Amino acid sequence: MHKNEFIKQLAKETTLPQKEVNQVIKGAVDLIARRLKDGDKVVITGFGTFEVRRRRARRGVNPKTKERITIPETQTPGFTASNTLKLSVLGQLEATNLMDQAEAEAEDPEVASIAKPARPRGRKKAVV
Repeated sequence: MHKNEFIKQLAKETTLPQKEVNQVIKGAVDLIARRLKDGDKVVITGFGTFEVRRRRARRGVNPKTKERITIPETQTPGFTASNTLKLSVLGQLEATNLMDQAEAEAEDPEVASIAKPARPRGRKKAVV
């Protein structure tokens, strides 16, 4: 789904004009970008966390000259999905209640004990 399709669908579901939905989305993205630039972390409960991650310096190869080079350390934006969003994608939680479910988890620790998706452990094995 592209931005225009997203805006149309959201406008339809919220009964807000597309122009207003577009302004809100642009404002939200701009705000997240500014906060990340300032070094802050942005947490949207029920959705996920945006943060700046540090990528270490590493060795590489210039594909044109085949010369070994050092790629300098850099910072890059990153996103980590919340458990609520993960469960929704897996079909274990109703997608329409993401924010409500996340708020309930924050208030009641027993609600948060819904089965979490299994995290892979160790290295992936090559499939032959």
